[in-house]
Amino acid sequence: MLQLRPNCECCNADLAPDAAAYICSFECTFCADCAQAKLKLVCPNCGGGLVRRPVRPAEKLAKYPASTQRVYKPDGCAAEAA
Repeated sequence: MLQLRPNCECCNADLAPDAAAYICSFECTFCADCAQAKLKLVCPNCGGGLVRRPVRPAEKLAKYPASTQRVYKPDGCAAEAA
């Protein structure tokens, strides 16, 4: 089951479970702006492609809530943006 992390690893923006977010196969998570404009849909951590994160149906969020663990790595994203 996907973690649905609560923030963008680049800019630390909050991401609701139904937000337009992007993930790689390791679930590194980025907002749409960072994923597209800064990272060009390539994960700065693993080099894999970023794809749109699926949305968990609202009725399932009560039983299977999104993660509250934040991951923030602005240094990796700044290097990738250059």
